[in-house]
Amino acid sequence: MSAPAVPAPPGRLIDFSLFGGAESLTEGKKSKRSPRRTVVVSPTEKDDGTSYPGPPQDPTDFLWLMTEEPHRSRRMAIMKAHPEVTKLMGHEPLTKYVVLVVVTLQLSVAYLLRNTHPLTPLFLLISYAIGGTANHNLFLAIHEITHNLAFRGVSANKALAVFANLPIGVPYAAAFKKYHIEHHRYLGEDGIDTDLPSRLELLCMNNVLGKIIFTTFQIFFYALRPGFVRTQTPTRWHLYNLLTELTFDYVLVKVFGPYPLFYLLFSSFFAGSWHPLAGHFIAEHYLWDGLAQETYSYYGSLNIFAYNVGYHNEHHDFPSVPWTRLPALRALAPEFYDTIPSHPSWPMVIVNFVRDNEVGMFARVKRIAKMRSANRGAAGKAPEAESTSDPEQETEKETGKEKVEKVDVQ
Repeated sequence: MSAPAVPAPPGRLIDFSLFGGAESLTEGKKSKRSPRRTVVVSPTEKDDGTSYPGPPQDPTDFLWLMTEEPHRSRRMAIMKAHPEVTKLMGHEPLTKYVVLVVVTLQLSVAYLLRNTHPLTPLFLLISYAIGGTANHNLFLAIHEITHNLAFRGVSANKALAVFANLPIGVPYAAAFKKYHIEHHRYLGEDGIDTDLPSRLELLCMNNVLGKIIFTTFQIFFYALRPGFVRTQTPTRWHLYNLLTELTFDYVLVKVFGPYPLFYLLFSSFFAGSWHPLAGHFIAEHYLWDGLAQETYSYYGSLNIFAYNVGYHNEHHDFPSVPWTRLPALRALAPEFYDTIPSHPSWPMVIVNFVRDNEVGMFARVKRIAKMRSANRGAAGKAPEAESTSDPEQETEKETGKEKVEKVDVQ
């Protein structure tokens, strides 16, 4: 009787997801969780800041929730516990001066590089280090101005946003305003919140190679996705923004040649690619560590260059509080903010997003979009979100009481 054959040792498993395949990183091998990536400033019994708050998310779909977005309820709780929070609301006069300095810096550097070829190491290094930082600062200046926090008047804020848009090279400030207001009011609502990845992005980039492509070219995803998901009706400010930017680009090339414009465009690309500040795009709303928490803050030093956008829970809770007072908001209500997970590093968010199998395009909260009325849904028409206030109809001035009432839609 012959001895039973000894099975051959299994060959080394190939992880096809590393090469862009649809297979999971853990398929065919024992799953091992990545180290916890978020921290808790003041640990609680519910979350000690070191263990995993929940199991890994299903990587085949988004996390669909029926609950209300968390910011409105927390805002109401903070206003009840700290009614003095309304004193932090209002515009910040410093913003317009910062915008002026950064725009001047970018135009000065563009002028100095007018005779330097765009593909030289010096040109690329300056475009990344100086230009990428400056233009990302302008992205976030426009974000701040979108909430009407630079001037009291709405028109003055829109004009400043168009001015801040100049060194970016591509007109987007006017379109961003409407999309961003909807992002606040309809956070996580599918087909309305254009910050959310589409299902096509989930299917095509839910692997390491896909995530590398996304993080490298994420500026294009954020620029192009809204046009496919939810189109806008152009307003006169869209036209002003378009004509101003195209005229500026034309004059720049006509007077100084194409290289200054290349510098500004390269700066915008680097600002939304593998740049330390670009980590906030992913840090703000992607899910981590088995949490169902859809907004995360970051309290590190890079906020200096980014209008304190790292204070993102604080910002979503109170969009009428300007960037200079967001740290004061956190200090006013530490029991609300220091007890929830936050990110310790923006650059590492990008790295961990690519290499961790527990986070990816799927790691976002989504909700079914609210229908405008039950009758429209019953008639078989597609669900629509409740209309937001038309930016052209916003009042020029707001009292403190009005700001409290409107804070959740700004």
